[in-house]
Amino acid sequence: MPKGYIIGEIEVTNLAGYETYRRQSPKIAEQFGGRYLVRGGDAKLLEGVESIKRPVVIEFESYERALAFYTSPEYQEILPHRLENVKTMRLICADGI
Repeated sequence: MPKGYIIGEIEVTNLAGYETYRRQSPKIAEQFGGRYLVRGGDAKLLEGVESIKRPVVIEFESYERALAFYTSPEYQEILPHRLENVKTMRLICADGI
């Protein structure tokens, strides 16, 4: 069965301001069956033109569940904590295997 993924590349610009988002987002993802496969850590750009600062990959049981997580009232409530404290380079929702 195909899975769904939220895939992001971000750069945290204010760690203290980002803390609320960092603490709460995994709990909300879990409510939608999501689990973090990658969350920060080292990353090395192998191809392309932009460097990756902080990779994020969250796996869900389906594409629809991944979108439901992102559009949920719970996630939208904490989203400003990310938007105000990071430079989001890329965030996508993708079908997967």
